[in-house]
Amino acid sequence: MLRLLIICAAVSLVVSAATLPVVPGDSERGEKLFERERCVQCHSVDGKGGKMAPDLGRQIDRSYTPAQLASAMWNHAPVMWAAIEGAGIEKPRLSPEGAADLFAFFYSSRFFDKPGDAGRGKELFAAKHCGDCHGITESRAEGAPPVVKWESLGQPIILVQQMWNHSARMRDAFARRNIAWQEFTTQELSDVLVYLRTVPEAQHLASRFAYTSGNGGEALFQSKGCIKCHTGKLALEDRLHNLTLTDIAVDMWNHAPRMIQPPPSLTEDEMRQLLSFLWMRQFVYPAANEARGKQVFAEKHCVDCHESGKHGAPPLPGQARKFSEVTIMSALWGHGPQMLTRMREAHIGWPRFNNPQQLADLIAYLNSVQ
Repeated sequence: MLRLLIICAAVSLVVSAATLPVVPGDSERGEKLFERERCVQCHSVDGKGGKMAPDLGRQIDRSYTPAQLASAMWNHAPVMWAAIEGAGIEKPRLSPEGAADLFAFFYSSRFFDKPGDAGRGKELFAAKHCGDCHGITESRAEGAPPVVKWESLGQPIILVQQMWNHSARMRDAFARRNIAWQEFTTQELSDVLVYLRTVPEAQHLASRFAYTSGNGGEALFQSKGCIKCHTGKLALEDRLHNLTLTDIAVDMWNHAPRMIQPPPSLTEDEMRQLLSFLWMRQFVYPAANEARGKQVFAEKHCVDCHESGKHGAPPLPGQARKFSEVTIMSALWGHGPQMLTRMREAHIGWPRFNNPQQLADLIAYLNSVQ
């Protein structure tokens, strides 16, 4: 399967961009919300916080998706609400923006830490000739920045941007040294990143993950000339659904020698806009099946209340807004406790998702009938 440049899209993706909103998220805002709403009293992230509930950071890696967070939060909501009530804590209010920020915070906390292997990464850093130019604390050759200055070790958006911007210069440096272009697999890059994160001199690099609505990404896609090559068979269309940012960084790096030269340079903000427009939109709206979603709507007894209007439930199909994982999380915390009470009165069990895909399918169905 062709998995080449992030900076490309098919006509279908451009059309969907106008109809499927992405709520911006920022891990720094998410961390503050996590503390402000007192989630930290029960939950910890990487050992920092309460011990009553699971450490959320330990359950997250770079493959973590909004659908996983939303389905896990939904399944455990009654237990969480009972614990909150028992501790005398006021139930948090969660807006869609807050839900997006929380996801960004959880995602950033362990993005680079697993499932890589630091030992393999150290060997690869040498075998791939990275260490020939990049020292840990100083430049060894070609004016290459030392590892201690790599913001990309803490910020995955910058990782993609820098691997894109510097690939042409790296190719020239390899040629001067008679070194073949060094391709990576996703696992190899993961191992290298994990190794570099363990270097004591790099411990000061803070993790951050932030994305935008992506509304400016389409204009950049046009103005940077990407559309000139990446249409038709070279367009990714919906092929970014199951990719991580590490996958994308590897694909861009490996494809660099075959790119038309010189490739357009991208600032951090431009890369953030493009990734949000092309990748994050597919990440928030994963590949899903509307027909299966309709079955979930019936099997989980959503139809019993949300189509019949029973128990004061609003109709879900037919609403004007578009649903996503973050709007589901927001609605859960805003209306879930009342819904749970009414379901108990009606002797209906709390619905649980067997896997994140069921929630993705359900969202696809709901959006298809708006």
